[in-house]
Amino acid sequence: MGKKSAFTLIELLVVIAVIAILLAIFLPALRLARERGQRAVCLSNLRQLTLAWVAYADQHDGKLVDGRAFGARGSGSLKLEGWVGMAFSYPPSRAALFRNPKKGPLWPYLQDIDIYRCPRGRTGHTVTYTPVVSANNDTQVEGTYVPGTGGRELTEYGQRVGSTVLKLTRLTDIISPGPAARAVFIDMGQTPGSPDFFVQYLYPKWHYSAPPVHHADGTTLSMADGHAEYWKWKGRETVDMPRKVGPVYNTFAEYMEKADYEPQTEDGLYDLQRLQRATWGRLGYSTEKGP
Repeated sequence: MGKKSAFTLIELLVVIAVIAILLAIFLPALRLARERGQRAVCLSNLRQLTLAWVAYADQHDGKLVDGRAFGARGSGSLKLEGWVGMAFSYPPSRAALFRNPKKGPLWPYLQDIDIYRCPRGRTGHTVTYTPVVSANNDTQVEGTYVPGTGGRELTEYGQRVGSTVLKLTRLTDIISPGPAARAVFIDMGQTPGSPDFFVQYLYPKWHYSAPPVHHADGTTLSMADGHAEYWKWKGRETVDMPRKVGPVYNTFAEYMEKADYEPQTEDGLYDLQRLQRATWGRLGYSTEKGP
């Protein structure tokens, strides 16, 4: 009988080494392809949410939906419900979310629970998007609203600087800059809380809300004209900003390590100011450096 052929130990080690090299080459490409696919879904979700946001305003005399995530305030004809209802607030299961009728005032325009969540969102979080703070008409940010004007609409009017209305309460507020440059929704990557996504107007610093980092060191957001964008953060410090993870219900959420963070580099400041301009339409402080 002929002698059976078999791999020698050296040959086996060479094969394993070749497989390891191929994996090292192809896995990053596969991860990138997966990320791009998830990013495309996220951008589509943001576009659909924004169109629903506009449709709601069109059918409510131009008034924007309440930008808070959950709960309600007021009563009767003055009652305002958070844009995404309590059904999305950490439900025990997907089936429970479906059964819960409290899905928020945008649900009639967008009846698909998967559109409220980025595919890269944190595990256990059924909604990851939130209106930026200028469109969250329950949160008051220093320098952006006129105190004492809430009255019957239960929300303060936005401060006007020239043709720019800082805090948005109606579609007609979006004039200068136009809808293509005013942000509406941003992907937090987790369920929004209180406040939802916060960015200062008067100061060049991040406050409470760390810049989201979910898509290849960047984030996704939508504009009031209905289009969505991917922003890759320019500053390394924007990506590496100190964060902490804490428990919330039966899952976890990410927060800034401290209440405030002031960028230390030009690229980091660029990222902050880019988002501040998209949120408020302008900066509320001078960009000139002192002596």
